[in-house]
Amino acid sequence: MTLFLLFPQLAGGVILGVALWLRHDPQTTSLLYLELGNKPAPNTFYVGIYILIAVGAVMMFVGFLGCYGAIQESQCLLGTFFTCLVILFACEVAAGIWGFVNKDQIAKDVKQFYDQALQQAVVDDEANNAKAVVKTFHETLNCCGSNTLTALSTSVLKNNLCPSGTTIINTLWKDDCHKKIDELFSGKLYLIGIAAIVVAVIMIFEMILSMVLCCGIRNSSVY
Repeated sequence: MTLFLLFPQLAGGVILGVALWLRHDPQTTSLLYLELGNKPAPNTFYVGIYILIAVGAVMMFVGFLGCYGAIQESQCLLGTFFTCLVILFACEVAAGIWGFVNKDQIAKDVKQFYDQALQQAVVDDEANNAKAVVKTFHETLNCCGSNTLTALSTSVLKNNLCPSGTTIINTLWKDDCHKKIDELFSGKLYLIGIAAIVVAVIMIFEMILSMVLCCGIRNSSVY
């Protein structure tokens, strides 16, 4: 049964790897590191990722603690292992509730940031910073404009803002940037949700197992 207590280490490593990959994903990084004047792009998305990184790192350490406690048949270490898992589980539930509440707000904030940059770039020829922001969105997401009307106007008036090779005709066939932003962040949040569910299931299993081991050690010491 001691081998089963290695699961938190393995799960923690997997979660940590997924979280670091999401944190350094080229698409989200290139968009969320932008600045419009003195206003940075909204980075609420990273809150959930930082929580996953912390949970993954702590799970790896807690896994060693539980495994060592089982080998030494220490009720104290197994009790500490159980307590740590309960705290991590509570943090993950809180993070899951926060993510569910804010899942639409994350994409909404990024779309508002993009719309502000697009408006400045189209209206003001001297808004070089806004043009750079819009160009980055368009090149990264392969889109042009926030909807069909703005896509056509942008293609006609400011064709240099659209992805390279874009014409008025193929602009009609491109997805608008609002849709692309929704797809990008919904996909990332979906991965975070799957990782959180997997970790929660493993935590529940490990909490039960640690209590079974602890009770077994206590009963054996009596006899």
